[in-house]
Amino acid sequence: MQISTHVHALRLPFTIPVAPGIAIDRFVYAFLICGKTITLIDTGVAGCENTIFEYIASTGRTSSEISLIVQTHAHPDHIGATRAIQKATGCKVAIHAKEKLWIENVALQDRERPVPGFFTQVGNPVNVDRVLQDGEVLDLDGDHNLDLIVFHTPGHSPGSISLLLKSDGVLFSGDAIPVPGDLPVYDDVIASVRSIKRLDNIDGIRILLSSWDQPREGILVYQRMHEALVYLQHIHEAVIAAAGGTKSPDPMGLCRKVAAVLGLPPQAATPLLARTFLANLRFRDRKNLLLE
Repeated sequence: MQISTHVHALRLPFTIPVAPGIAIDRFVYAFLICGKTITLIDTGVAGCENTIFEYIASTGRTSSEISLIVQTHAHPDHIGATRAIQKATGCKVAIHAKEKLWIENVALQDRERPVPGFFTQVGNPVNVDRVLQDGEVLDLDGDHNLDLIVFHTPGHSPGSISLLLKSDGVLFSGDAIPVPGDLPVYDDVIASVRSIKRLDNIDGIRILLSSWDQPREGILVYQRMHEALVYLQHIHEAVIAAAGGTKSPDPMGLCRKVAAVLGLPPQAATPLLARTFLANLRFRDRKNLLLE
């Protein structure tokens, strides 16, 4: 669907196998920025290239016009179709320096951060053409009509970035802003809080485009950021309470307890979710995350 003058959003459904015969239905958004050429923000899981190409054709343009893929980070649901698109179009791929290794060596990512169904979601390793840094400006149209500003927003992952398209007042936040009531995924809760606060301080955002949330406009943009901060605080308190005085609680036991408190379905209790909750225990002494 078209979101603004230059931006289109594609909701890409997929499933995550969590046990024999059990799968979780998920979705992720990829985004098109259409100027003289087409820039993709993330690509969904392996196979999503077909949906992306079909959508582009429906707008009267062709997939050969894709010149750049900007990855908000290197997790499977964001990079899965990247190699196929790169191979089909010859486009360049850009990602933050701290994510480069995991997109170029997906087998290493699978070993260091195993998730259910990793190789059903990810295609082949990707050749990175451009390494991004905080504050960098990508001129997508060649005349500064479509400037895309890079914000390093770690927490969900070390090299997560958010992107501001100034011409349209659109912020692409990747997974930097957790969705209240949904599956939380982050490596560093303090970094997550600080990243959301940084985004909240950007003036003039008219549309918020998150990977796991429906588009938000107007006052709902900043409201969603505030709700995300409250959700992180709620998770933090639930983890600390569930762990009690135990220094090294059983990860999956802790995960199931906290998932129940948060109202998440039992099948959501996976090692990946346990990893998220354990990240809170590094900051047991930080009672109020909203003060960070």
